[in-house]
Amino acid sequence: MTPRETFKAEAAKRILITDGAFGTEIQNWKLSEADYAGDLTLGHDQKGNNDILALTKPEVPESIHRAYFEAGADIAETNTFSANRISQADYGAQGLVREINVASAQLARRLADEFQAKDGRPRFVAGAVGPTNKTLSLSPDVNDPGFREIDFDELKDVYREQTDALVEGGADFILIETVFDTLNAKAGIMAAIESGEALGRDLPIMLSMTLTDLSGRNLSGHTVEAFWHAVRHAKPLTIGLNCSFGAEQLRPHVKVLSELCDTLIMVYPNAGLPNELGAYDEMPETTAGLVHEWAEAGQVNVLGGCCGSTPAHIAAIAQSVSGLTPRQPATPAVRTRLAGLEPMTMAA
Repeated sequence: MTPRETFKAEAAKRILITDGAFGTEIQNWKLSEADYAGDLTLGHDQKGNNDILALTKPEVPESIHRAYFEAGADIAETNTFSANRISQADYGAQGLVREINVASAQLARRLADEFQAKDGRPRFVAGAVGPTNKTLSLSPDVNDPGFREIDFDELKDVYREQTDALVEGGADFILIETVFDTLNAKAGIMAAIESGEALGRDLPIMLSMTLTDLSGRNLSGHTVEAFWHAVRHAKPLTIGLNCSFGAEQLRPHVKVLSELCDTLIMVYPNAGLPNELGAYDEMPETTAGLVHEWAEAGQVNVLGGCCGSTPAHIAAIAQSVSGLTPRQPATPAVRTRLAGLEPMTMAA
């Protein structure tokens, strides 16, 4: 079976588990500039460039992937959130984009295969593609609303470079995550489609939106419903939410997506909201209890964690949803009614 078919078959049996935060886990290592840079001489400080660790200190992302698999994860998301030409230019590492993504995907692939060989349970690698710090929908200049720092084709090419490298390294899917601008996501979708066509194979896409306020909109102003209708043509393997808020705040928006979408729902919230020092205090059992409610209500297919989550959070989530029935995607009739295209009728 193809990765898409295997994933859907597993998701029909149980609620799948994706991994947790990478950035906050890397911070726990308290790495120095020398740790980040290794033998590279790029003319820029590398401290904080988490993605480059695949080349300079691979034991760090390897240990994190291993901890999440041991906690019960079915999916490893590559440590490539900022491994694109735009973001890596801040570190003078734009010329290493292909190497970083290939190495990161190979590392995750090796561990996924290692854990699958132990118990026969399929493990998957999602090539993580972050949003960059550029936006196609909004001007960064308040005095010139029409100005854009980048255009669609340029951003698509940036994503294509990263996508090709992730697939080369062994990623099963492309995860376009933390989507704050829907048009940016469309550029990522186009890149993934073109990459799959060039390879002559199915390249499944996962999409994950991030909200900027409690009304349920992203930075480009789309509600979760609008986001779904803007991207559903791509037939994503999963769609959902991550980052920005904890599970408590995402509750109503998860419900909306669950009722509307005809594909699998994947949600990986932050471990609550950050405290005044920027740290996350929500305990694993609290996060697990909150997402358990979604699972019990039949609203999710894949669960995990974003900022502040740890292997302990993933283990608690996995345990809390073990044995629960996975969500059934919405039927065409339900989608039509919820989209407002068909009036609801009252029983006589």
